[in-house]
Amino acid sequence: MTSHTHDTIIVGAGFSGIGTAIKLAESGIDDFVIVERADRVGGTWRDNTYPGAACDIPSLLYSYSFAKNPDWSRAYSPAGEICAHIEAMIDDFDLRRRIRFGVEVNGLSFDEAAGIWTVETTAGTHLRARTVVLASGPLTDHKFPDIRGLDTYTGHKIHSARWDHDYDFTGKRVAVIGTGASAVQIVPELVKQAGYVKVFQRTPGWVVPRMDVATPAAAKALFAHVPAAQELARQVLFWGHEVTATALVWDTPLTGLVSRLGKAHLRRQVADPWLRRQLTPDFTPGCKRMLISNDYYPALQKDNCKLIDWPIATISPVGIRTSDGIEHHLDAIVFATGYDVHLSGPPFPVTGLGGRVLAEEWAGGAQAYKSIQAHGYPNLFMMTGPNSGPGHNSLLVYSEGQIDYAVTAIGTIVRDNLRYLDVRADVQQRHNAALQRRLRKTTWMSGCSSWYLTADGFNASMYPGFATQYLRQMRDFRFGDYTAVARDARATALSSA
Repeated sequence: MTSHTHDTIIVGAGFSGIGTAIKLAESGIDDFVIVERADRVGGTWRDNTYPGAACDIPSLLYSYSFAKNPDWSRAYSPAGEICAHIEAMIDDFDLRRRIRFGVEVNGLSFDEAAGIWTVETTAGTHLRARTVVLASGPLTDHKFPDIRGLDTYTGHKIHSARWDHDYDFTGKRVAVIGTGASAVQIVPELVKQAGYVKVFQRTPGWVVPRMDVATPAAAKALFAHVPAAQELARQVLFWGHEVTATALVWDTPLTGLVSRLGKAHLRRQVADPWLRRQLTPDFTPGCKRMLISNDYYPALQKDNCKLIDWPIATISPVGIRTSDGIEHHLDAIVFATGYDVHLSGPPFPVTGLGGRVLAEEWAGGAQAYKSIQAHGYPNLFMMTGPNSGPGHNSLLVYSEGQIDYAVTAIGTIVRDNLRYLDVRADVQQRHNAALQRRLRKTTWMSGCSSWYLTADGFNASMYPGFATQYLRQMRDFRFGDYTAVARDARATALSSA
């Protein structure tokens, strides 16, 4: 017996998956399901529950324009509140009935003759759909970093993306490895609880002040009763962040202003000249992710906290041994670094036309068309795909553009009864050649090492431009950029030029 073939299967019930479902239903496409490996929605905001977890984009901008929340408690809301907003979205738009929890995907394969994707799960079941939306995100799978001796450590190991809330830090000697976006939120909270905290820094980052305040009750009431007021506030934030692209995406005179702001923040908060020197970055602002914090520097100066900038030589059974020969005895190590960033495709095989395998084709660097589709993998849409990362604005602004593009294409496939819609190889090649030319002029390619780049320095992550430019390209769905094949037996080519 043949299983039902859905119009669309969405993989992942985070922001991207839920947003896609909302817009699909709004467009009249009703036959879709969302598969989610966890037991509830939320994606990265469900998984990251470490102390101090919060967004570093203002809450008013970290939401969809079609699903605003007038009741954010703060300018930068904590992770739990963001997760609650996603839960509210699925209830407000009646999506819970469409989600299949506990379903983990471990393979996708396309049947060219039928124009059908088969979604294989770890339970051995198979789902079928004419189109698939990959909305699992690039930072969904955590991993401990590859440090010598890791498996010999006999103390307690905690990853920031899988926080152990049962562990009591009171009086404990704790190490934090990493000084990125998660670490600057975790360290201030840990120093309040632990007996002693040692922060192991490989590279200092640029830290700027966090303008975080509680949302006044009057503002919440205004946003609830006058939605246009919230939209105006959102637009002000959007355009403010757009301006920062001229300082963070490209090295301009404004980049120097950001550098001076970061150094002024450091001088204001750190009195000791040697500690300031340890915390001063040696790379261009924007080359790595900017850090936003008011309490990270003060935390490092607490009596029970110490910054260690000697490289880690090995992890030993009792702690961490640094290259200066000192062994730091520890009760617990917190890893605030180490994600399995999927720069070569999803963490499962994706097989397209003629048996081609996405991970093999992307081994030297991921490439897609407008970040959302790859030649040879028709009817497959990737949320937060290659070169869609923002360096200055809200990821959800970019995601909204991707969602609208995917819904337009899916609607074309379903309503025109197409077997498949495959982006042309020459179109994809020209698109990526232009992208890489533009990327060479950005701060991300200015010499620092970051997770944005592959091991050989290829940038498959970031979009080299303004959010407005990205949204403009996503509004421009060109049927002529695709080879479209009808569903009849003759496989009539509707377009290939």
